[in-house]
Amino acid sequence: MNIPRSVVGFLSSRGLVIATAESCTGGLIASLIADVPGSGACLDVGIVVYSPSGKCRVLNVQARTIEEHGLTSEAVAREMAAGVLALEACSAQIAVSNTGLAGPPPKDTDPPSGTQCFAWRYKRRDGEYMFSETRVFDGDRTTIRQRAALYALSRVEHYFNQLPTARRNALRSA
Repeated sequence: MNIPRSVVGFLSSRGLVIATAESCTGGLIASLIADVPGSGACLDVGIVVYSPSGKCRVLNVQARTIEEHGLTSEAVAREMAAGVLALEACSAQIAVSNTGLAGPPPKDTDPPSGTQCFAWRYKRRDGEYMFSETRVFDGDRTTIRQRAALYALSRVEHYFNQLPTARRNALRSA
């Protein structure tokens, strides 16, 4: 199965547009989408924010979130996804974000190499919905980044299909 082609087909068939906010993957998620013919109709913006200050300045990630949770965290990935959708220049309804470690950590501490945090945010008429995950991939730096980018794309339709359930759950808890 060609994941990028499947995602472009899914987005195109529903008239949806996606944006990416990438750190560890360094633009690979957007690049995989852009490799598919016809992707111009469903790819809005791809932002690469590698440094902590870039995440804060460009995507409005809170410094406190980074301090409390670390750069490689679902909390940061969620703020990155929210930040890209909030950009004035962004007209997407879906955002996917990634932050992680592809090489050895600076010290012998957590998280381990290969740890990747993702978030998917969906903007709909009835509200915005967020999903996030952490995965650990094996391999060298390039392999980890490629696997992370493909994984991020592989979950776009999966979480979209969870939206009716997420909406019902949100209404019950309100």
